[in-house]
Amino acid sequence: MSDAIKKGVLATRFFSGSNAKPKFTIGNYAPLIALIILVVISALASEHFLMPRNITNVLRQVSYTGIIALGMTFVIIAGGIDLSVGSGLALVGVLVIMLLNYLGDGWLAVSVAIGAAAALGAMSGAINGALTTKGKIAPFVATLATMSIFRSLTLYISDAGEMVSQNSVYSKVGTGYFLDLPVPVWLFLGLAALGHMLLRHTAFGRHVCAVGSNPKVASYSAINVQRIIFSTFVILGVTVGLSAVMLSSRLNSVSPGDAGMFYELDAIAAVVIGGTSLNGGKGTIWGTVIGAVILGIINNMLNLMGVSPYLQGTVKGLVILIAVLMQYKRER
Repeated sequence: MSDAIKKGVLATRFFSGSNAKPKFTIGNYAPLIALIILVVISALASEHFLMPRNITNVLRQVSYTGIIALGMTFVIIAGGIDLSVGSGLALVGVLVIMLLNYLGDGWLAVSVAIGAAAALGAMSGAINGALTTKGKIAPFVATLATMSIFRSLTLYISDAGEMVSQNSVYSKVGTGYFLDLPVPVWLFLGLAALGHMLLRHTAFGRHVCAVGSNPKVASYSAINVQRIIFSTFVILGVTVGLSAVMLSSRLNSVSPGDAGMFYELDAIAAVVIGGTSLNGGKGTIWGTVIGAVILGIINNMLNLMGVSPYLQGTVKGLVILIAVLMQYKRER
């Protein structure tokens, strides 16, 4: 059998395995089980936890990093990682408010600014994607560099001062409600549904999983590996831009030094807790949603119980370690 035929057979086996219906195992539903247990414990620990106002606040806080985590899911499944999303959010937020103040008042200016935010976010993702694919730089190193570059540019453009929107309706985007849920939450859920369809029901999604599992086998099946990896970074960039709009419109301002700080850690944590493999190749969008909600509930309960904010990072770190160890045990 020739090498070409062997490669074709190998690729066929790979794709037939990836399209097979997953078996029901407890491990596949571990994030959902953990979320249910956490909700029950939180409800017993504090009488305020299940209050509608508190639940709404948790979902609102989760949505900002959760939107970014949806894009991060694609990048991690494809075998990459992005550390620049927090700095990218701050940069896009500052540029959007500058554009808004230039365009003037009204919803037309807001609409243009939202489109510009998505485009600017896509550009930041494209830069990371190009450095990774064309530049052959490891994603960790490339995005570590752009994290510093984006934050530095943000501080320079804004003169390290807070940027405040002069548009009278911009704040309604981030603070508005629809059917008793904040607009950012609806955007988070809508993007999750769209991301699920893209990942699970399109050829692109199957190619992302293939590239993350084994790039060489994927290339043997005529998949453009570099294009897929580049596309995942662009998708992540778009989610960063949309999250920047939600956050800056809620505050009606952007603090260039603090905006998006540590968002990359929360986004990656949500993806990992949701069951996506750090080695790439497998993961789910709804798992990421659950992971983001788990983090939000943990933060909320620590606040309700009066735990020192200096210890909250320790608890979050332990949760991430447990999730990674459980994932490693399942993959062995």
